[in-house]
Amino acid sequence: MNQQLISSAAKGNTEDVLTLLHDGAAINATDNRGRTAVLAATYNNKPDTINALIENGANIDIRDNRLDNVLLYAGANGLLDIVKLAVAAGADTSITNRFGGTALIPASERGHVDVVKELLTHSDTDVNHINDLNWTALLEAVILGDGGEKHQKIVQLLVDHGADVHIADGEGVTPLQHAQEQEFKEIEAILKKAGA
Repeated sequence: MNQQLISSAAKGNTEDVLTLLHDGAAINATDNRGRTAVLAATYNNKPDTINALIENGANIDIRDNRLDNVLLYAGANGLLDIVKLAVAAGADTSITNRFGGTALIPASERGHVDVVKELLTHSDTDVNHINDLNWTALLEAVILGDGGEKHQKIVQLLVDHGADVHIADGEGVTPLQHAQEQEFKEIEAILKKAGA
C-alpha cells in the first residue's frame, strides 16, 4: 500500500493518495530510491498532490538517496509553485544537497530568478552559505551563470539581501574577479556598487 501511495503521488492522483492515506498507508514511507510520496510528487511537478500531502502531515524535509528533498529539488529545477508550498510549510532551509549546498545555490546558478526571489524574501535561507565546492550562491551565479539578464537579476537580488561580495572561492578568487575574468560587465558593475 505504501508503494501504491508513492506511485499515485508521482502521477498526481490526489484522490487515490487521500484514499490510501485514509486506509492506513504510511505518509512518510520511502521507495527503493528513498523517495517519499511528497518527494515523488515533487519530481513530477504535481503541486496539488504535494499540497494535499503537506496538509495531511507529510515530512517535506526527508531526503532521498540522491540527497534531494522537496525544497532542494524544486529550487534547483525552478519549480516555483512547489518552492512556495515548501516555504509556506516551514521547510528547513539549512538542509543541503549532495554538493553541500542549500536550495538557493543551484537556483542561482541555473538562472531561476523567481525561485531566488522567493527564497530570499520569504524564507530564512542563509544567503552566504558555502557549499562543498567552497562556493556561495553569489559565486555560483557568476562562475556558472552566463552573465545574461537572468543572472544579472539574481546577482542584484543576492546583493540586495546581504550576500557578502568579499567571500572568495577555495582558490581565493572573489566574485568580482570571476566577473572581470569572464567579462560580465553588468555583473561587475553590480558588485562594485555593492562595495566589492
